[in-house]
Amino acid sequence: MKKIFTILCFTIIATVAMHASAQAQSYKNAIGGRFGAANGVTFKTSLGDNKMLDLIANFRSHDNYNYFRVTALYEVYLPIANAPGLNWYYGGGGSIGTAKYKPTHSSDLYLAADGVLGLDYKFANAPLNLSLDWKPAIQLAPDTNFDASGVGLSFRFTF
Repeated sequence: MKKIFTILCFTIIATVAMHASAQAQSYKNAIGGRFGAANGVTFKTSLGDNKMLDLIANFRSHDNYNYFRVTALYEVYLPIANAPGLNWYYGGGGSIGTAKYKPTHSSDLYLAADGVLGLDYKFANAPLNLSLDWKPAIQLAPDTNFDASGVGLSFRFTF
């Protein structure tokens, strides 16, 4: 049921977004930290028009395992009317990394297909950017699993 709901939400958002066009983001590059279900470093760069590439390196630790992964996301930005500096965005990409199992001291390849849906705010008079997003992932290796816990808050310096 979660998978069907997620697919339905992304389909609706993509359909609405295809009818909008704008120069949404107000910065070319941004670097900072991402905090949430997994903590790490994030770097965003403009691909022109209303598109951005978000590169994230993060780690996560649980009772029985921890992992490190690198994620690349292609994001489409759309402005929110009457809210200067505030955009919503959606996109997708993938993750690759390592998963280490604490009880056996073994490790595996981590591979996932990721989606993203979020809000992005660029402060008008400061080189700062704040974003809140949800990054669900379909884990492909070492196990097949749907991970809906990817909520994160990012603070970035823009340039």
